[in-house]
Amino acid sequence: MTLKGTKFQLKVWKYLKTIPKGEVKTYKQVAISIKSPKSARAVANACSKNPYAPKIPCHRVIRSDGALGGYSGRGGIKQKLKLLRSEKAAI
Repeated sequence: MTLKGTKFQLKVWKYLKTIPKGEVKTYKQVAISIKSPKSARAVANACSKNPYAPKIPCHRVIRSDGALGGYSGRGGIKQKLKLLRSEKAAI
């Protein structure tokens, strides 16, 4: 599959594919992991623009306060919660 997005979006999406099933990361943790520690909002924005959900698992990324944040895939936030529960994520 050839992904289409900005350089930054592709970097974020590539990292999201490394988050194991059942695990969650915060937008900040993702930002730090891709060596852009001050870009948590940009990471959230890249997740919100992800047209490849759930194949690229942006549902595994949550806010630092533990809230789910948004979900770009079909079904919105309810689907994000359903996916995380099906993976037995600790949320």
